Amino acid sequence: MSSRARSRPLLALWAALRGHRRAGQPSATTSLRTLPRLLGAVASGRYRGVSGGQLALMALALGYVLSPVDLVPEALLLGAGLLDDGVLLAWLAGAVLAETDAFLAWEQQQRDDARRGRGEP
Repeated sequence: MSSRARSRPLLALWAALRGHRRAGQPSATTSLRTLPRLLGAVASGRYRGVSGGQLALMALALGYVLSPVDLVPEALLLGAGLLDDGVLLAWLAGAVLAETDAFLAWEQQQRDDARRGRGEP
């Protein structure tokens, strides 16, 4: 994986947090509402922009953050215990934003291609 691909989730999160998303990009709420369609398209094999491994990694990150079992317990090491959860949560949020943005662009391209295929300009 290239360094650009690895930094994409963090850049998407940073842009969302600063409120500097490019014109035409979806809001964070729209991105979250897109998740079921993204998962369905990946499961059916229609969308190949995200691998099953990437989705599994995202699910593991979510499970880790929500799980009461923690590698660095908050009760013993308050700051470090919260830090590991925070880093994973930041990565997860950025990954979701980046992947849903790419999926929405793919959906738009599919609609445009279908429209052109029907003879519309």
